[in-house]
Amino acid sequence: MDLPQLLLMGLVLLLGLLGVMVPGVPGTWLVWAAVMWWALHERSSVAWVLLVATTGLFLVVQVVIWLLPPRRLRGVGVHRRMVVYAGTGALLGFVLIPVVGAVPGFVGGVYLSERRRLGSHGEALASVRAVMRAVGTSVLVELLACLVVTAAWVGAVLRT
Repeated sequence: MDLPQLLLMGLVLLLGLLGVMVPGVPGTWLVWAAVMWWALHERSSVAWVLLVATTGLFLVVQVVIWLLPPRRLRGVGVHRRMVVYAGTGALLGFVLIPVVGAVPGFVGGVYLSERRRLGSHGEALASVRAVMRAVGTSVLVELLACLVVTAAWVGAVLRT
C-alpha cells in the first residue's frame, strides 16, 4: 500500500475516533472498516491478525456496552419519556446544527424531560449529570477500544 492510501486509512481511522464521540455516527464501524480495507490490500499475516483481533475486541466491547450502561441508566432513573425527549432533542440538534448539534440536543432533551418530571432546575440538572455520567461510560469504553486498535494499526504500518 502506498503513502496516499495509508494517509487515507489514517484519516478514516481519525474520523472513526471522532465519530465515537458523536451520537449517531458509527465510529467503531469506521475504524473496523479501515482496518479491514487495509488488511485486504496489505495481505500479510500481521494485517490478518490485526483484523481478527480488532473484530474480537469490538465484539467484546459491544457486549460490554450492551450490558453495563442499561444497569447504570436504570439506577439513575431513565424512563421512556426521557429517552423520547433525548432522541427528539438529538435529532433536532442534528438538523439545526449539522452533526455536532446532536450532543447539545440530546442533553437539552434530557434536561427538559427531567425539568418537567421533577419541577426544579437544580434537581433536573443533577439528573442530567447522572445520566451523562452513565452514557459517558459506554462512550469511553468504545473510544478506548478504538484508540487501542488505531495504535496497533500505526504500529503494524510502521513495522512493515
